[in-house]
Amino acid sequence: MTTANSTQDPSRLTAVVTGASSGIGRATARRLVEEGWHVLAVARREDRLEELAAETGCEVLAVDITADDSVDRLVARARELFGSGLNAVVHVAGGALGVETAAEADLEKWQRMYDINVLGTVRVTRALLPALRESGRGDLLFVTSVAGHEAYPGGSGYNAAKAGEHMLAGALRLELNGERIRVIEIAPGMVRTEEFSLVRLGDQDAADAVYDGVEQPLTAEDCADVISYALNAPHHVNLDLVMVRPLAQAAAHRVARHQGV
Repeated sequence: MTTANSTQDPSRLTAVVTGASSGIGRATARRLVEEGWHVLAVARREDRLEELAAETGCEVLAVDITADDSVDRLVARARELFGSGLNAVVHVAGGALGVETAAEADLEKWQRMYDINVLGTVRVTRALLPALRESGRGDLLFVTSVAGHEAYPGGSGYNAAKAGEHMLAGALRLELNGERIRVIEIAPGMVRTEEFSLVRLGDQDAADAVYDGVEQPLTAEDCADVISYALNAPHHVNLDLVMVRPLAQAAAHRVARHQGV
């Protein structure tokens, strides 16, 4: 892992990005580094993080957001890198498991989704909130999903987990009102990344079929564009909630599909 100490330039904005080993998290870490941010990218897979560090020059740390001791190490490393202040925590770590109906719910999958999407996000927020307060210019940005706003068949477990994360963001916005901390929620619709549907369905052919006939699903870079805009906007401007979908998607369960696309 990256071990060199950094002397933090007080004019340089700083961020922790979770879920940075792939997809939206990886694209966001790369984009922020390109824009001059000092980024600590975290995820569970150390090998993927080392690749990201080699590509971008960001700092990396293997972290399991569902484990207290691992998040404690994250706090210590952020303090070492950034000193007393931290400008942004970008919560991307999450994910969906399975498409069972509620009547056939696999409770182990439900528990895992809740542990990552909700409890892991709370754990990181609670741990890094003091540093955000100290910076005087803090952002908590949550990458949720349209699934947290719109139910759909086969999505109940993920719907429930992402709705929980959405409500966490809403409560924090009220609780932190009057402080110099923005609470931002970005809720993507259909995004084609290398792993989201594969992890959810466990089969590459099934994962590919999710996007069959869909003209230009969103990419991880599309989402990173929106995240970048929200974080770099003047600090008095708060994007409470942005839903971003491909043009082909009208709702979580309503997607235009065309043969030959």
